[in-house]
Amino acid sequence: MAPVKTAPPRRTRRPVGLYASLLPPLVWTTLLYFVPLALLISYSVWRLEAFDIVKEFSLVNFKTIFTNAAYRTVILRTVGTALGVTLIDIVLALPLGYFIARFGGKWRSLLTILVILPLWSSYLVRVFAWKIILGYNGVLNTALLSLGILQEPSTVFLYNQFSTMLTFVHVWLPFMILPIITAFERLPQDLLEASADLNAPPLTTFRRVILPLVRPGVFAGSISVFALTMGDYITPSLVGSPSGIMLGNVISSQFGVSYNWPLGAAFSLVVMLIVFGGLAIALRQGALEA
Repeated sequence: MAPVKTAPPRRTRRPVGLYASLLPPLVWTTLLYFVPLALLISYSVWRLEAFDIVKEFSLVNFKTIFTNAAYRTVILRTVGTALGVTLIDIVLALPLGYFIARFGGKWRSLLTILVILPLWSSYLVRVFAWKIILGYNGVLNTALLSLGILQEPSTVFLYNQFSTMLTFVHVWLPFMILPIITAFERLPQDLLEASADLNAPPLTTFRRVILPLVRPGVFAGSISVFALTMGDYITPSLVGSPSGIMLGNVISSQFGVSYNWPLGAAFSLVVMLIVFGGLAIALRQGALEA
């Protein structure tokens, strides 16, 4: 009996087209993200001596950050402000997102566009708008003078922590509302009907049914708001007080006025680590699920 000839195994063709399509974004990401990140880490472990950057490994910058009382105060102020802005945006976004998702009807798209609309204008325009509203001769003082509440314009509304947080809450609010709208749109209606059939009060339904299901959307919005607040330096510079500077202002001054790039890079890494810590907590809560 003649031996049976077997066909040689086919060579698997490599997906050249897939590799070719992935190469440009990979190169782009490497040049614009990984290379700058590597440079940032390198500068953070160098030191400045007599306005000359010494390229030797040293942790003196991190020691300076965590042993200097003023720097520790700035870190705590920045984290506290970011958390406060995030919590206020959550409180504002939850009812707005619920109303748009459940009662928007045919107007849902229009209402969503109105949420996004402020993002179409420049960030500086929105910050300066609050500066005009809260200023000494601004809209708020003018209205209070017209109503007889004030006898003369007040400076209490601007250049303080209140004006800083108010501006942050406004400019970052769309980033909180949008993921919450998406979470409410995916909320099963039959669960709400079941809760009503069991005579659960509205507050109980919200606390035990709605909130756990929309929690991923809340955490997804919180990631954006917290990270954007942590790294911002424009708003505190324009509407904040000199005593209320944040980490972004310190980083900007180290790279600009002080020419202490190693210390500025170390501060930048501190901000990144804090944000990544918040991101890890949000991911554990399922912020990016579905």
